[in-house]
Amino acid sequence: MKFTRSLVALSVLSGLAAQAAYAKEPQMETMVITSSRMEKPLSAIPNTVTVIDQEQLKQQLATTRDLSTILGNLAPSFSPSRQKMTNTGETLRGRAPLIMIDGVPQSNPLRSGGRSGQTIDPMMIERIEIIHGANAMHGLGAQGGIINYITKKPSGDNESRVSFDLSSPTSFESDSLSFGANYAFSGQSGNLDMLGSVGYHSNGVYYDANDDVIGVDTTQGESMDSQSKDFFLKLGYEFSESRLELMVNHYDMDNNGDWMPVKGSVATDTPTSAVKQKQPWQAANNKVTTSSLTYKHRNIAGQQLELQLFNQNFKGVYGGGCFGSFYDPAFEGAANLTTCDTGANGEQYFYDQSRNKSNKWGLKASMIANNLADSGVDLAYGVDLFSDTTEQDLVQTGRSWVPETRYDNIAPYAQLSFSPLDALTISGGVRYEYAKLKVDDFQTLWASGHKQVAGGEPDFNETLFNIGASYNFSSALRLYTSYSQGFGMADIGRILRDGNSFPDQNPSVEGSLTLEPVVTDNYELGLDYQGELLAAKLALYRSEAKLGARLALNEDGFYNVKREKSVIQGLEANVTAYLGNDDDLGLNLALQQGEYDSNKDGSTDTDLDGANIAPNRLNLFWEHRFDAEMSGRIQANYYMDRSFKKANGEEYAEFDGYVTVDASFSMPLYQGTLTLGLQNLLNKDYYSYYSQTMANNNRYFKGMGRTVSIGFSLPF
Repeated sequence: MKFTRSLVALSVLSGLAAQAAYAKEPQMETMVITSSRMEKPLSAIPNTVTVIDQEQLKQQLATTRDLSTILGNLAPSFSPSRQKMTNTGETLRGRAPLIMIDGVPQSNPLRSGGRSGQTIDPMMIERIEIIHGANAMHGLGAQGGIINYITKKPSGDNESRVSFDLSSPTSFESDSLSFGANYAFSGQSGNLDMLGSVGYHSNGVYYDANDDVIGVDTTQGESMDSQSKDFFLKLGYEFSESRLELMVNHYDMDNNGDWMPVKGSVATDTPTSAVKQKQPWQAANNKVTTSSLTYKHRNIAGQQLELQLFNQNFKGVYGGGCFGSFYDPAFEGAANLTTCDTGANGEQYFYDQSRNKSNKWGLKASMIANNLADSGVDLAYGVDLFSDTTEQDLVQTGRSWVPETRYDNIAPYAQLSFSPLDALTISGGVRYEYAKLKVDDFQTLWASGHKQVAGGEPDFNETLFNIGASYNFSSALRLYTSYSQGFGMADIGRILRDGNSFPDQNPSVEGSLTLEPVVTDNYELGLDYQGELLAAKLALYRSEAKLGARLALNEDGFYNVKREKSVIQGLEANVTAYLGNDDDLGLNLALQQGEYDSNKDGSTDTDLDGANIAPNRLNLFWEHRFDAEMSGRIQANYYMDRSFKKANGEEYAEFDGYVTVDASFSMPLYQGTLTLGLQNLLNKDYYSYYSQTMANNNRYFKGMGRTVSIGFSLPF
């Protein structure tokens, strides 16, 4: 994809939208985007923003409960779901996004275990705000953008609601049944309001289009044959000019551990499958508690105050395996270990697995001053404090793989917005980051050199900028552009556990570890049109990182971090036509390409692989509203073919694209709502994007075949 073609497309759409603007004068959408930190309307934000509202979320949940799939259906620059417990390799605009729940970060910056997408039951979510492209609004991690799950709020009425769902592949195998239930209540008494919810869901075995069991990922974690529980509570108290709110969400997902993988073969086109057999290790699981205490005051000397104290406690156990990376002669033949393969030199390997533990605390303090001294200038300023303590150990032998590591961060910021003309809004801001890493003395694993590494406290500071402008040609048409910087950390855990990171004779953290952040520069140009008969958006972007953090897969299926220059550019577009009062017809398009500097000569030369960039994708949909509050939606996802080439032009991977179709239907029933859904309606037989592009015999997985779902929700 060349940007010259993209600019032509922008010009064409601009002309069409301008003509439509003369015919209609509707109002641009005024939804307030809370994730922007200034709580600005959508029309004033110089970035591409996608909002998945409650109605859209319900439509998608009728066919799937997988949040990654839902994100890709409605924001196609997000990678296709791996349909597993892990979300490693799922990116937004080719880079890792910052996933949050009510502004509380779910990503683990020090040792990203790829589980940030599995920390909340989707039934607890009111809407999803997606800000595309790198930015530092919320600090660490938003290199590809921000995905903020906004949880439900009390309705003000005393109400309870029960929901049930049931799904199965259309082969209706006895072990394939998935089912769940949720109970929620909402109420208010005087100034106190409350919302609570408990949910349970059991996932059956997944089957492909040929009615064969899909292989299990016993390394990074498997969502099939699993159970999840979620407890959610929100308490709020309204004062005369302020509000205090407590939010707690506990999510627990456990694989049953009843299936073992059967290795596939990429060479012979044999998918990885599974056989019912108890796993000889602790089954993979996620246990996550997210909590926040938020205080908002609407008038302190004419300004608004917001304080948020938050905590996220994460524990994740990963699947086991017979890995040379975990071998240590000191444990060979130990009575409590299960032996497996023999190494090339006669070593007797044994099963082991890893466990991540991370505890994050943070404080966000913000002041918002609107229309300073009648100047038309809005100012948001404040400071973010953040502390994360993370470690990764091996469950069976108790060895430390990643030593306990503490990351402390302080970041003051200021953001301005003003309108020198009625039609023009200009915004800009600066954020200063200071961070320190503390690592005690540790020893790498035997297979990583068994090196004794001296600890240390390296630190860094970085100043990040953003500037943007939004111009409204009419109440329906606007053009925007922006430059913003985002930053993240290269996965410190992967670096610390890799013996190659410490080549010196007497290695030390401060001597060998360069604590240099991944700073991403994001350039964007976009056009929005919101009319009575048509809504259209088009955005061009370019994302650059002089010292990126590419994930590279090793022989055992673990990732190492490569620090290299990378450049990603792309196009996002969506058009929705409103055909009368009852029909909406639309498309979403995402095209992107990315390269990295393989020889570190300052020029990018090799295509980024499927763990780092999404496929080009076109989503089509049709919604119809029937009489009696019934509605239906059919959507198609077209994933385009792609080849991946090295600097010399040699092809090193290939993606064979495919098309999947989903359908959903909703209708009122007995004072409640009944939903029906079909995922992969045409029963397309395909290998997942990740499996094709990161070809590995142990993870050569087919996608799920046709799956039917039924749900019922009843308020009382």
